[in-house]
Amino acid sequence: MLLIAIAGLALAIWGWLIFFHGRFWQAGPILAPVGGRQLDRRRCPDVCVVVPARDEAAAITQCLSSLLAQDYPGRLHVIVVDDGSTDGTGRLARKVADPKKRLTVVTGRPRPAGWSGKLWAVSQGMAEVARLCPATDGFVLLTDADITHDARHVSTLVARAEGGGLDQVSEMVQLHCVSPAERMLVPAFVFFFALLYPFASVNDPRSKTAGAAGGTILVRRTALARIGGIDSLRGALIDDCTLAARIKHGGGKIYLGHSCLARSIRPYPHPHDIWRMVARTAYVQLRYSPWRLLATVIGMIVVWIVPMELALFTHGAACLLGAAAWVMSMASYTPTLRRFNLMPAWALLLPVVAGFYTLATIGSAINHHRGRGVVWKSRAYTDADGAISTYTHPEAGGAVMNRTMTGDDIG
Repeated sequence: MLLIAIAGLALAIWGWLIFFHGRFWQAGPILAPVGGRQLDRRRCPDVCVVVPARDEAAAITQCLSSLLAQDYPGRLHVIVVDDGSTDGTGRLARKVADPKKRLTVVTGRPRPAGWSGKLWAVSQGMAEVARLCPATDGFVLLTDADITHDARHVSTLVARAEGGGLDQVSEMVQLHCVSPAERMLVPAFVFFFALLYPFASVNDPRSKTAGAAGGTILVRRTALARIGGIDSLRGALIDDCTLAARIKHGGGKIYLGHSCLARSIRPYPHPHDIWRMVARTAYVQLRYSPWRLLATVIGMIVVWIVPMELALFTHGAACLLGAAAWVMSMASYTPTLRRFNLMPAWALLLPVVAGFYTLATIGSAINHHRGRGVVWKSRAYTDADGAISTYTHPEAGGAVMNRTMTGDDIG
């Protein structure tokens, strides 16, 4: 009877997730590309792109070249903040061809206490934005140094923001998915991210759910000023979703979708690369609570692993209920696999992948309690730094899956 009860619980959870959880499993939304010729040049607001870059020599040239090649008919300026790089990132950025003189490269200053590295770099970039574009009615595009952009990307983002009266437009960029480890683990990250932050719920002004993907965030400067600017986020290690929550819960309108015009070129060739990416902030999302960790682990086991175990190793009602829950989980994963051009058979490995993410979350907690804190790009953050914080709206609901990665959240 116990196994039947557990199987019934798993099936009930999956029924709720599929039908009542913001259609998280859908492949969209995806913005239709808008070229610069489709926009009225006279009505195009200024756009300043801020790119924090730390040790990004392998990607910075491609990133900046794609940004400087945008067909956006309005005023566009690209600001790179070289955040203490040791691999020549700043030198390479200054060598990028810039015939229209739209690129500014800033040498970052040392990080003050209480700031995450990425946000301190963004803050310095915003100071340049204020200098270059004194008018405050335009947009800032926050993007990572490992992302390349189709020439229509900025025009598409601005058209969506202006057409929908939005304060923020964010997109999950296309992630690198070539190696066996990436094919097995990266699509599941996008799937789990959408489970935690259902895009339909994020885009619904009536819902308290707020989320963003750090690789592409176009934000209205007036909306950023309303929340106190980047300074108000200074200690956030999961800065993209913190920004989205502040804007939405302050009365702003936001959008989150998938991108067909921006791609991450950062590879994660081995499982341990993805493990480190997950482990660096998973326990931050759980607010360092052992009880939240325990609830997450139990939830992950019941939702992802138990159905497969019951389907394969039991019989009777428990087997049938477990198999039904397993099939529902695999069916919900299929649209994500199609987005990555992968065969549906990869869904059979979803319980194994969920186990990997669960163990990485436990590893994140172990690192914290050993005093290692969060380590990323040769920077370490602990509670004593005052640079570890998350934002949770008091009326926002919880979720089974913890937030793990969306690009260079920390820097």
